Amino acid sequence: MSSKKKNAPLPASSAGLLRFFEDETKGIKVKPEIVMAIAGAMIGVSVIIRIIFPVG
Repeated sequence: MSSKKKNAPLPASSAGLLRFFEDETKGIKVKPEIVMAIAGAMIGVSVIIRIIFPVG
């Protein structure tokens, strides 16, 4: 009976997702706050450019 519990699949909950994202991957590590700040800055710059140089 204990062998069945060892081979049981992970439940579809946040705990299973956390275990998935704990794995180390190759690549640049960037905090989510930095990504959101860069996206917000790009949106702000594009709005300012539209105000300064109107299209039509």
